Amino acid sequence: MALAEILAALMVAAVIAALMAGYPVALTLAGVSLAFATLGHGLGVMSFAILGALPQRIYGVMTNDVLLAIPLFIFMGVMLERSRIAEALLERMGRMFGSLRGGLGFSVVIVGALLAASTGIVGATAVTMGLIMLPAMMRHGYDPRLAAGTVAASATLAQIVPPSTVLVVLGDQLNNAYQAAQLAQGKFAPGVVSVSDLFAGAIVPGLLLVVLYLAYLAAMAALKPQSCPAVSAAASAPGGLAEALLAPVLLIAAVLGSILCGVATPTEAASVGAVGAILLAARKARLRDLMRPVAEKTAQITAMIYLILIGATLFSLVFRALGGDVMVHGALSGLPGGADGALLAVMLAVFLLGFVMDAFEIVFVVVPIVAPALLALPGVDPVWLGIMLAVNLQTSYMHPPLGPTLFYLRGVAPPEITTRHIYVGIIPFVLIQLFALVVLWSLPGLATALPHALYGK
Repeated sequence: MALAEILAALMVAAVIAALMAGYPVALTLAGVSLAFATLGHGLGVMSFAILGALPQRIYGVMTNDVLLAIPLFIFMGVMLERSRIAEALLERMGRMFGSLRGGLGFSVVIVGALLAASTGIVGATAVTMGLIMLPAMMRHGYDPRLAAGTVAASATLAQIVPPSTVLVVLGDQLNNAYQAAQLAQGKFAPGVVSVSDLFAGAIVPGLLLVVLYLAYLAAMAALKPQSCPAVSAAASAPGGLAEALLAPVLLIAAVLGSILCGVATPTEAASVGAVGAILLAARKARLRDLMRPVAEKTAQITAMIYLILIGATLFSLVFRALGGDVMVHGALSGLPGGADGALLAVMLAVFLLGFVMDAFEIVFVVVPIVAPALLALPGVDPVWLGIMLAVNLQTSYMHPPLGPTLFYLRGVAPPEITTRHIYVGIIPFVLIQLFALVVLWSLPGLATALPHALYGK
């Protein structure tokens, strides 16, 4: 192995070690990259002048039309959270299904899917459902592990169900990787993979996860009825469900409908969603009281994502200058089993990295490294690869010790739910997600059929 490739491997190891030590992600990516660029220049294996391309790359990130959808989707989700529209839906859905054994769990999963399709933000969904449903589930005798696991898993549906912000950044990174792979093969009119493709591809897998979660809860209700008892009939009397459902359903129809029908791009649909969230919130609260905190929270989340992306851009620039992309391509191409062996290795690596990195970090750091090599292999469909990665990344939100959803729930859970309850409770749902990955691997049409039908891809 050449000295430059050794430095590239050491740079990846240094980033992972620094992240495990608790250093900020964006600063870790930038700092380690600058340190290894200086080291590589000193050893004569790369030129420091390559960093002259960084300002143009940062400008490209900040002016990327696709990434402009991120702050708009975040604004939409935060507005729905602060206006208590989600709370009304949770309360009424809970009353509707409460009389069934496991009914509160069913309500959490269904509302989690609806909120995922109308907000796209895991944190907002986890906090809202944790504050409302966890106390109710504990009050009615639910096993604390099942209650915590159900809420955590349902909140992470916002990671895979469109309009997920992770799908937006994953679509952008995959498109870059797909074009790079085609150019390397001599195709100078490369095709593209768009965020719309990933949104369409994620719908069926997202519904598959919802069905699997519901099936697990039904099995628990049948096999361990004491873990998820029914609520009394008086407490579960339905009321106002249609009105509570109207807001998220209208928003889902406006955003996803306009994207899937080709009426609007994801960025344009995100602006429609943001305006729709404002109009819906105006019915529930005074906009003057909402706009400032919503704008501040949106700016904080957006700044975090873009700062990580800029750090990852510098990391990718130095990694490629050291020949790391060539090293990865050679390593994946040389694995036994061909494309299947390479994909299995990447999926395993992404799953393990989920224990120490969150989804955005993995998308920005790992995908640019491995995706071009994978997409250059025969038989690897970019949309299918993107959905496989998205479902795999969903588990990173629940991995101990750094899964963000675990921290969200720990912060809002009632005292009788301990950290141990939360960590043990998510294990069955992580296994369900891994099972969903196996199903998608065996039946790639679940991810590719709808994009092919809509866009011919």
